[in-house]
Formats: sequence, C-alpha cells, structure tokens
Amino acid sequence: MSAAAASGRVLDVAALRRVYEIPRGPFAKPLELKAVDGVSFTLDAGKTLAVVGESGCGKSTLARMIAMIELPSGGSLDIEGVDVTRAGHADLRKLRSHVQIVFQNPYGSLNPRQKIGSLLEEPLLINRRRMSAAERRQAALAMLARVGLRPEHYDRYPHMFSGGQRQRIAIARALMLNPAILVLDEPVSALDLSVQAQILNILVDLQAEFGLAYLFISHGLSVVRHMADEVMVMYLGRPVELGSREEIFARPRHPYTRALLSATPVADPSRQRERVRLEGELPSPINPPSGCAFHPRCPLAFDRCRVDRPELEMKGGVKVACWAVDAEGRVLETAAERARLS
Repeated sequence: MSAAAASGRVLDVAALRRVYEIPRGPFAKPLELKAVDGVSFTLDAGKTLAVVGESGCGKSTLARMIAMIELPSGGSLDIEGVDVTRAGHADLRKLRSHVQIVFQNPYGSLNPRQKIGSLLEEPLLINRRRMSAAERRQAALAMLARVGLRPEHYDRYPHMFSGGQRQRIAIARALMLNPAILVLDEPVSALDLSVQAQILNILVDLQAEFGLAYLFISHGLSVVRHMADEVMVMYLGRPVELGSREEIFARPRHPYTRALLSATPVADPSRQRERVRLEGELPSPINPPSGCAFHPRCPLAFDRCRVDRPELEMKGGVKVACWAVDAEGRVLETAAERARLS
C-alpha cells in the first residue's frame, strides 16, 4: 500500500487530460477537442468532492475517466496507490471494483430485461465467483433494505419502479462490490425535488456507514452545498477554483464561480447575491480563446488575461486560476488595481 493510501487518500489526480480527435477528411489533420485539460485534485476516504460547471465543461468526461470507462490521454490517475495510466489489464480489472459509478438517468442505466435481484447479483457473479447463489441473494436483499426497498422488489423489473426507486436500485448495484469511491454523475438532476432529498439523505447515510469517498458531479449548487466537503469549479475542461465548501460559498474568488453562485436562488431574499450576468456563449473546446479561456465573458478581464493562461494556485485559502485575484485572495475589482498587475 502506498503512503497516500495508508493515510486515507483514495484518489490522487495530477494534470489529467482527455483529448478527442475529430476527423476532417483523408488529407486533413484531425482537430483536437480537449474535453479535460490539466485537472488535479486529491480525495480522501469519507469525503466528498463536488465538481460543478456549465454543460460542456468536462464534468462527465472527468467522471468517466475516474470510473475507468475511458482512459486518460495524459497525466496520472492514482486509485488507492495504483496509477491507472500505467496499470496492465489485470490490474485495471481489479481496480474497477474499487470505483463504481451512478449515472444521471435511472431509466437508462438499468437493463429492462433483468429482474432487480439479477441486476444486483451480476457484479458478484463476475467478481466474487466463490460466492454461492444463496450468498449472492442474501447480499442483494441486504443491500435493497439498506437503500429503503423491500424484499419483494427482488423479483420485479425496472419498469415497475418510480424514478426515485430506480436510482436507489442503481446506488445499491454500485455498492455490491464494496467500492472505496463512488462517482455520482448528476445522480438527482432527473428527479423531483422531494425525491432528490430522499436520495441525498441515503447517500449521506451510506457515506457515514461505509466510509465512501464521493466524486459528486452536479450543476445544482444547492445540492452541492448540502453534500460537498470541497468544491471544484470547471470551465472549458480546466479547474478555475478549488476549495472547501465554506470558502467557495461564503467568498468565491473567481468571476465564473461568482456568476454561478449569483444565479442560484436562496430561500432568504436578504441573502440573495447581486446577479452577475455573463455575456456570450461557452467557447468551443476545439478552438478555445487564447490566454484565460474565460476572458471573453469575464467582467474583470484585462490585457494579461488575453495573453497568459493562469494556472491553479493557492490564493488566500483556496486555489484559483485568475489574474484578477491577488496572492492574498483579494479580488481586484477596479481597473486601476488590475492595471498594476499588467
């Protein structure tokens, strides 16, 4: 076991990249789409890192790499002391039981032709071959009970359940192999608000019971506030801010983070932030802007932003990739302040 794994760290990601080649014909060089471009973070057992950002920012691609559905184009991905980018086929097979994923759509992630008992037992049948049929059934029934479903649900088909029940089944299936990491890719966005709360409470209880590490992909910041220990904000494939939930929500530094939070409704009108409206659309990852990719939409952009790409670095208690934030984490609101950094 590595030092990181012994200390409770289950995931260590460094400069992770995923690039897709887009063909342009037999004689033209393919275009490169950088879906994830230099993401770094760590995750400890029993903790939740939430990844937020607009559609197209690379959240789901990152989730698929962590779950080893796709392999990275570059960087390193260390899961419980083993670097996925250097692992052989046999090691990858073992690692996949350590990381499981719950997808956004509970209607599409369950095989409609399999009964629930069969769906839950399938991972055991593949990875725990010494278990008897009776042991597999007992394990499946125990997991159904753990997510709030009854024994009679064992012999039913997915179409006989509501969306919230199907997501409970998906969570139960993901936990059958006792993983260390659960990747949750928008796990409640397709559900009604009341059902969302039930699913989130189940996830909180399961994390406390099993010491699970969660990578929680979401665009709903109210959900993130409830679930996360740390928050990473992504824009066009790159992280722009990374810090504790308390720091990110109380004092966001990056202009993009501030815009996201200002658009999130709150129950108390007196706590509503002044709305930060962004101009323009999300640029194409095939042809990103020079310098800071956010500068065409940023209200604080100045000359340096158009030329130099900022890297994620510690500034006043959080990591920020922004030239308009100084070393102490102060946002330079005026043009005169920013001009001194040009």
